[in-house]
Amino acid sequence: MSDRGYRRPRPLSPLREHLRDTFWFAPTMGFVCVFVLWLIATELDDAIVGLFRREEAYDELSQLIAFSQDAKTIVTTISSAMMTFIGVVFSISLVAVQMASGQLTPRVVRIFVRSRISKLTLTVFLATFLFSLLVLSSYESETDPRLVVSVPLVQSLLILVLLGLSLLLFVVYVSATLRLMQVGPVVDKIARDSFRVLGRMPRGPRGEDDPGPETARVTHEGRAGVLRDVNTARLVRAARRQGVVLRLIPRIGDFVVPGTPVLAVHGGSVPPRHRLRYSVSVSVERTLHQDLAFGLRQLTDIALRALSTSVNDPTTAVQCLDRIVQFLAAVARLPLGTVHHRDRAGRVRLVQDGPGWDDLVDLAFEEIRWCVAGSPQVTRRLMAGLDDLLLLAPEDRKQSLVRHRELLVQTVERNVPVAADREFALRPDRQGVG
Repeated sequence: MSDRGYRRPRPLSPLREHLRDTFWFAPTMGFVCVFVLWLIATELDDAIVGLFRREEAYDELSQLIAFSQDAKTIVTTISSAMMTFIGVVFSISLVAVQMASGQLTPRVVRIFVRSRISKLTLTVFLATFLFSLLVLSSYESETDPRLVVSVPLVQSLLILVLLGLSLLLFVVYVSATLRLMQVGPVVDKIARDSFRVLGRMPRGPRGEDDPGPETARVTHEGRAGVLRDVNTARLVRAARRQGVVLRLIPRIGDFVVPGTPVLAVHGGSVPPRHRLRYSVSVSVERTLHQDLAFGLRQLTDIALRALSTSVNDPTTAVQCLDRIVQFLAAVARLPLGTVHHRDRAGRVRLVQDGPGWDDLVDLAFEEIRWCVAGSPQVTRRLMAGLDDLLLLAPEDRKQSLVRHRELLVQTVERNVPVAADREFALRPDRQGVG
């Protein structure tokens, strides 16, 4: 099998994704960088003062002391106001995220958590506050140029640079937060993340390699939760060293409890426990790192909430259908289902079950179809999307699309008594009601 276009998983890829799902790592690294930067700036300031004293340039040194004393007022103001500024900004942001999650779906909160601009803004704000405290500790009460030991000149300039960067990031952050409250950017972000997951999947025919008879199983020993991802590089390496084939039993996104089997071993004995450690990650919710279906799940959730009687926003459902059709059109001719991960010699070492074409189509349309009887805008867009996919899908994948189209027609005929209204509701329109 040729896996042309497949990028072999990196060993640290799961760790990098887990860190992106946290909000503490970036500020912590920012604190470390600020402390190192302050030490370097302190050494430079001491070197500048020492140079002027060796040259006996006391007049120039007096000017530097006067400048630093003037800058001390600004640094003091920054130090006292920055934490208040941080609290106000992020309180408003959390309210905006809460409104977005209530209007769209709670799953959009992960977009805020993983947002690079959100983490960068918080990191720079906190770094500015910490750096201002460190700079204040460097000021001396002595103003005589012949007795002074250190003048925080470089430190004062750096705090001004951090202040300017904070103001710039504040504007960018507010813009990004406002976009999070809009339907279009949110569904576009979900679609782009789904395509990134698709780009990391192996290419080529599926299901041609028989792993052989099952010889053992490995049970889950951690906490109960959703299987969020697996370290495929680690599992492939462990299977290669043991000379076996491993098969992941649950799908990514399945809920697993302690004692349930997660790995089946084919062709030999179970690899040592230390080689399988940290290879399976369980969390409280699904992520898009390796979960191909989770993007469709989020788009469907937003559409269903928009079609509920409490919200009644069919235009949002149409925007979700636009992205759903876009994603299904992209995978219409791609191999789906079971994924075979290979070692460097080309041998299959890990078999992983994934969603097939019928699974994705059912996930995309089944629940929405149950809720569209009273919304001609959505039925027209759904008909147009199914017709477009029927033109793109190969013959062996058209059956599920035809089934959903027929069921949609039956749903409209059963719930819309007037013939003219039925004809209008079933007329394909890519804009819904354009």
